[in-house]
Amino acid sequence: METAIVAGGCFWCTEAVFRDVIGVSGVESGYIGGQVPDPTYREVCSGLTGHAEAIKVDFDPDVISYAEVLDVFLGTHDPTQLNRQGNDVGTQYRSAIFPLDDAQRGEAEAAIARANQEHDGKVVTTIEGPATWYPAEDYHQEYWESDGQRNPYCLAVIPPKLAKLRKSFAAKVRQEQS
Repeated sequence: METAIVAGGCFWCTEAVFRDVIGVSGVESGYIGGQVPDPTYREVCSGLTGHAEAIKVDFDPDVISYAEVLDVFLGTHDPTQLNRQGNDVGTQYRSAIFPLDDAQRGEAEAAIARANQEHDGKVVTTIEGPATWYPAEDYHQEYWESDGQRNPYCLAVIPPKLAKLRKSFAAKVRQEQS
């Protein structure tokens, strides 16, 4: 197993996407890239800690490569929006990749270059780290599956992301959930 850490707006929304990707064995919502140890959701939402809402994706590289994980990430949110995704505004909603080693950093650079070709060079996704990972509170984990389908915000944001995943990355979507 390998791990990828990415931030692309609301972690509920990015988590929901990756739970449908083949080869992914686990997704954890959390915080990364800030200055305050053990931040809370309220603190991160204030925008004052420097953290991004992010997800940690555990995946089988024999099924899906790190490069493919990054392509799904960059292809299911808007990597051209600086410090925002939709109505979520602030550095805590930035688009960022947090490589865990030099090989991942090189793959992140290549993935951003690919995305820039599709977006006329307007990608603002950053490569950050190393940084400490902090898991989000329990009620944020698997949010779409538990409370998210009753949350109007999630109902407005997540289904279009899942549709984009199924359309653009059909070969990487779990069949039982498509």
